[in-house]
Amino acid sequence: MLKFNLLRIFGEYLVFLWRAFTNREPLRIYWKLYIDECLLIGIDSLTIVAITSTFIGAVTAVQTAYNLVSPLIPLYIIGLIVRDMTILELAPTVTAIVFAGKVGSNIAGQLGTMRITEQIDALEVMGINSISFLVLPKILAGITMYPLLVILAAFLSIVGGYIAGTVGGLITPDEYIYGIRADFIEFNVAFALIKSFVFAFLITTISAFQGYHTRGGALEVGIASTKAVTNSCIALLLADYLLAELLV
Repeated sequence: MLKFNLLRIFGEYLVFLWRAFTNREPLRIYWKLYIDECLLIGIDSLTIVAITSTFIGAVTAVQTAYNLVSPLIPLYIIGLIVRDMTILELAPTVTAIVFAGKVGSNIAGQLGTMRITEQIDALEVMGINSISFLVLPKILAGITMYPLLVILAAFLSIVGGYIAGTVGGLITPDEYIYGIRADFIEFNVAFALIKSFVFAFLITTISAFQGYHTRGGALEVGIASTKAVTNSCIALLLADYLLAELLV
């Protein structure tokens, strides 16, 4: 029974995506909606992303330094580990979980409120494809702004590691900089950006799907927001594993 229920939900999700990208309104109508969503999704998330990524980089540097128990391991390894952990995993994935908690719950709550107050029904009565009108700008804004947030998070995480390592006397500035430049693999950056696009698409679509199909009252809006965050995090971790298997 659980398997068939999951298949039904997945089928409804695919139909939801199909309706979001088909039978659209003229593109000029979406421009202002797209800009508004970019501000809500991207600009309003800068503070939490900056704080989280900076401290994650600092903690990674400190933990790495304290686990270097062999005198044969050069200290510049601290910078190398912070760089690779940040680009490959911490910046795209940890930021995605924070992003899902903030943006995903907001999207689900917004659409859920519109559903229970019959605003979505009003759009349908006017002959507007409500899924495309409400959800497509959020998807486009998500896949535009989230990769930029990941780039910012990666930079601040490496800076946070530098500050924690040098101020704490764990490593010299020259050693840290040498470490973040040593044995650099360019594809890691492309891999992080690919993950960011996939994660942004999953978060925005799953959260919108949960909010759009809210039924009931204010209590159900809160439940939909919680489900949006939970399901988005599960999808993120699954996609993270699959992308690692396919691209690394």
